[in-house]
Amino acid sequence: MKVLRPLGLAVLIAGAFFYFTTYRNDRLHPANWANHPAKVEITEAAGGSDPFDAEEQNNIGVYRKNISSVVNITSRAMAYDFFYGLVPQEGQGTGFIIDKDGHVLTNFHVIQDAREVWVTLHNRKKYRATIVGTDRSHDLAIIQIKAPDLVPMTLGDSTNLQVGQKVYAIGNPFGLSGTLTRGIVSSIRQVEEPDGMVIEEAIQTDAAINPGNSGGPLLNWHGEVIGINTMIASSVGQSAGIGFAIPINTAKAVLNDLVTIGRVRRPALGVRTIPIGGELATEMNLAADYGLLIVQAVPGGVQACAEELSAPIWVISRS
Repeated sequence: MKVLRPLGLAVLIAGAFFYFTTYRNDRLHPANWANHPAKVEITEAAGGSDPFDAEEQNNIGVYRKNISSVVNITSRAMAYDFFYGLVPQEGQGTGFIIDKDGHVLTNFHVIQDAREVWVTLHNRKKYRATIVGTDRSHDLAIIQIKAPDLVPMTLGDSTNLQVGQKVYAIGNPFGLSGTLTRGIVSSIRQVEEPDGMVIEEAIQTDAAINPGNSGGPLLNWHGEVIGINTMIASSVGQSAGIGFAIPINTAKAVLNDLVTIGRVRRPALGVRTIPIGGELATEMNLAADYGLLIVQAVPGGVQACAEELSAPIWVISRS
């Protein structure tokens, strides 16, 4: 009996477990409220209403107006590898069409050292490009393609930009072509690029700019180009809400030279100078402790009149 008693108790427990977990559940029926109606009643939006508000319509309008003028630029260069020697490297960036002759404005660093440059239009057609002119000091370049029915972008004015005004960036971040981001002008400031070049009155924006956006247009709410996206400030190499663009007026000032002669002509005095400080002025017994000291006149260089300059010039030698 002592042996049968635990065995019976075990059988009873197993039977109860089977009844409540399996047998009884198989006999359950759906509750009265869980039925199957002949038709589902849903609430739909009223037809005829405008699906976009005014701000969304403006976003869409800016994108549609300009997307066919923004291009994807692929550059191929050769780099030296210790183990393999010269190996090809490929880079990507953005540019935008500025005239019907196929001239495309972009950043200099997008096509720097490139042996081949290819341009892909929004319609997926691909063309080999020719480098027409470069301006390293402003990080600008002009390339050209031969393609029909090109639509140039409208270049705006970057003179009176205001912090807080709405801006749009169109480009190819990480190779994702035709991407639109939106933000505001965060500041107007001087910034230094990684290669040491300085951008005067750079447009700082919180519109998302990432690798691949370089050379693309920064637009105002009219869809006019006010800047060329060129760099970001980030510790991880991706957008951190701080991007910079070259003012379009800086580009417009050199476009003619870049297209016609391939470089930018800049005025020069034809002399080599050093700045004058207090110690130098005292040592040389000069009448002023600021200005420029001419140490050499470049042979064949231009001549300048000191009266036309805002700071005094002192000549100590001439060749």
